[in-house]
Amino acid sequence: MGAKAQVIRDIRKRLSAEQFEVQRRAYLFVARNTTLPATVRHKAQLGLNALNGGEGRLGAVKSRCWETGKARGVMSKFGLARFQFRLKALNGELPGVHKSSW
Repeated sequence: MGAKAQVIRDIRKRLSAEQFEVQRRAYLFVARNTTLPATVRHKAQLGLNALNGGEGRLGAVKSRCWETGKARGVMSKFGLARFQFRLKALNGELPGVHKSSW
């Protein structure tokens, strides 16, 4: 499986997490509310676990480089891996970014 398939899978997970966000927050509110009976809280936790087969989890979403698909060393502000960020900054393709020295 190449980086392209991983990027596509990550995009699908992002869309899924966005779609189920309201439901997920409602389940979390009920599950964490200690004034409710334990059975209600348990049912809410089970509903949260079964939400979209576990694909609606925000923890499953991985920030990836939009240029290469790498998952490590990604600068979230730019969405690029460190090396791609460096190349684009040195070529002047990122507005407002320039090499500094001290």
